[in-house]
Amino acid sequence: MHNEAQEAVTSLHDLSAIDLIAGFRAKQFSPSEVLEDVLSHIAAWEPHIKALYAFDPDGARAVAKASTERWQHAEPIGPLDGVPVTIKDNIATKGVPVPLGAASVRLAPSPVDAPPAARLREAGAVIFSKTTMPDYGMLSSGLSSFHPLTRNPWDLSKNPGGSSAGAGAAGAAGYGPLHLGTDIGGSVRLPSCWCGLVGLKPSLGRVPIDPPYVGRVAGPMTRTVDDAALMMSVLSRPDRRDGMSLPPASMNWKALDKSPRKLRIGLTLDLEVGQPLEQAVRTVVAKAAKAFEAAGAVVTEVPGVLTREMLDGLDNFWRARMWDDLSKLTSEERGKALPYIFKWAEPGAKLRGVEVIRGFNASMAIRAAAAKLFSDLDYVISPVSPVVKFAAELASPLNDPEKPFEHIAYTVPWNMSENPAISINGGYDEQGFPIGVQIIGRRFDDLGVLGMAKAFETLRGPQRPWPTPPVR
Repeated sequence: MHNEAQEAVTSLHDLSAIDLIAGFRAKQFSPSEVLEDVLSHIAAWEPHIKALYAFDPDGARAVAKASTERWQHAEPIGPLDGVPVTIKDNIATKGVPVPLGAASVRLAPSPVDAPPAARLREAGAVIFSKTTMPDYGMLSSGLSSFHPLTRNPWDLSKNPGGSSAGAGAAGAAGYGPLHLGTDIGGSVRLPSCWCGLVGLKPSLGRVPIDPPYVGRVAGPMTRTVDDAALMMSVLSRPDRRDGMSLPPASMNWKALDKSPRKLRIGLTLDLEVGQPLEQAVRTVVAKAAKAFEAAGAVVTEVPGVLTREMLDGLDNFWRARMWDDLSKLTSEERGKALPYIFKWAEPGAKLRGVEVIRGFNASMAIRAAAAKLFSDLDYVISPVSPVVKFAAELASPLNDPEKPFEHIAYTVPWNMSENPAISINGGYDEQGFPIGVQIIGRRFDDLGVLGMAKAFETLRGPQRPWPTPPVR
């Protein structure tokens, strides 16, 4: 499926948001023309990958037409005016139900846009569809009881990851440049890793979100670091609905020039918990560390912050929280949930209160360990996932509800500690499947993490061509 031949002229659907805005300004093409090219590309891909939910081409055409008219008069309403965007199922958009990827959820149209969707709409983005996710966002998979199975464009037999599954698949397939996901344990970074994208998990509260929760963030999933930064310039604007959001900060999201020279970088490869690190991942991440070292950084191998006790504690807490949600449903509604989710959550009903509290307190232990690690470091480099890929039909790499979190040992600590972390493609396995590298920064250093990713983008060099649609 992967086509090594580059087109002489880049198609509109493959252009970055930065390039689209420049093209609109120069009147080289219009938002309406871009949208039609994206829609045509979706028609070729969507039967194979099933990335979209609440797809609304006609509504998007009306928005793109209005944007085209504004650009004709050089009067854009915001920094994303006319740029196609998708939004994950669980981020509310006005008038659209929020199924959370689960057939067990009672559907009702959302009365308002959630903060991230509102910011994108205010900035002029053309929101043409929502994207798929697994049940309740509690799987790193494209498997769902509500949505059709979402597949990875790089290899249709493989999983795009999750829970921002549709966003990852849409980004890799070229459904426009900007995709919005959410992340509470790796749900932006894992699909970005497995789909070859840039995926930023911001510091907790950097992007206002509703409903807020411990570790839960919304973040950009794009093909370039510059596009992720552009999206953050919009998403990070304040919204009082999020009581956990950070105070508004004046950040120059265009200031991504950052030299690694003399920076103290930790390299984390092997962990004492979770799935073993596959050799192909190890090779790609070690190569990334050597690239930073060659650019003048001081790289030191450091242990991970997560322990077996911490990961099991998080598992207990999340089982109990999930069972609390399921217990409020009728037995008929619960029966519609993905069996894997039910089997995972059901033991949560038998946990003692003290066990659940200990589980929640694991997040505080992780936070303390992360703070100690970053007292001597500026950034940390690690794998995103310990495994290169897994089958599309599986709920997780191990596909075992008794061992649900073994693959998130590299990602979940940074949700609990609130540190910004980004996944960026670092290379490929022997079959050409993408492998992500994770860069983590100190709390609130979102701009620095983007700058480090931008530096790595330069050090790494061009990526391979993106997948092309299968011949029908």
